[in-house]
Amino acid sequence: MIPNTLTIAGVDPSGGAGILADVKAMSALGAYATAVIAALTAQNTQGVTGISPVPADFVRQQIDTLFADVRIDGVKIGMLGQEAVTTVVAERMAHFKPKHLVLDPVMIAKSGDHLLEKSAVHALREQLVPQCTMITPNLPEAGVLLDARPVETVKEMRQAAERLRRLMNHNDQRWVFLKGGHLPGSDCIDLLHDGDKMIEMPAKRIDTANTHGTGCTLSAALAALLPQYDNVPDAALAAKKYLYEAIARSGELTVGSGHGPVHHFYKLWPSS
Repeated sequence: MIPNTLTIAGVDPSGGAGILADVKAMSALGAYATAVIAALTAQNTQGVTGISPVPADFVRQQIDTLFADVRIDGVKIGMLGQEAVTTVVAERMAHFKPKHLVLDPVMIAKSGDHLLEKSAVHALREQLVPQCTMITPNLPEAGVLLDARPVETVKEMRQAAERLRRLMNHNDQRWVFLKGGHLPGSDCIDLLHDGDKMIEMPAKRIDTANTHGTGCTLSAALAALLPQYDNVPDAALAAKKYLYEAIARSGELTVGSGHGPVHHFYKLWPSS
């Protein structure tokens, strides 16, 4: 059965991040993508020039209307922007209880622009993180969630992954996918942790500026692949491999003059 997936996130008009990137990634990986818009942005590959929030009640209406008709097998949550929207999304996910709930705790854009209200961090940590089946923070986001400085070594990453896992509920399978892209050096090590196993997923850093939307793409890939795999580590490795190749092939695109997007459809489009 082809899985139906949902992204709840913001809109990036340049298509490199947010809902448009999520839909591309989910589609490329064999899932039928649906979307609930939680925020609007004016942005391109160089930065964000404006954010327009979507009223929380309308976000609720979008979610309820969709779940009333469509079977949803996996959900990815990205940019929520406001505390009220974060609370509504947490309430509706607790109500509908999707089997796979992936949270990318989007706080800051690649350009450095803030995408989440400071007042929303508490709601994210206390209301949404506990019920997720997987969270995918990068190192700065992990620092915010843990109210600590960003970690700087793999040893500190392991400790952070353990602390992040304790923020989640203890029933069923729940995983932390801690991204190590901000570590210094040529290696990019990600950690996958379920409270018991700690799995290292190493890769070599790709020398490119085309990293716009990498976090969005990874979390969307996970939401698409988790319903298609029998175990979480295999799905996580497949999602990481997909993103790695999408970054490696990003030079085939010519989109903007800042941090360009990854190539979501590298498997489907002919090489240039």
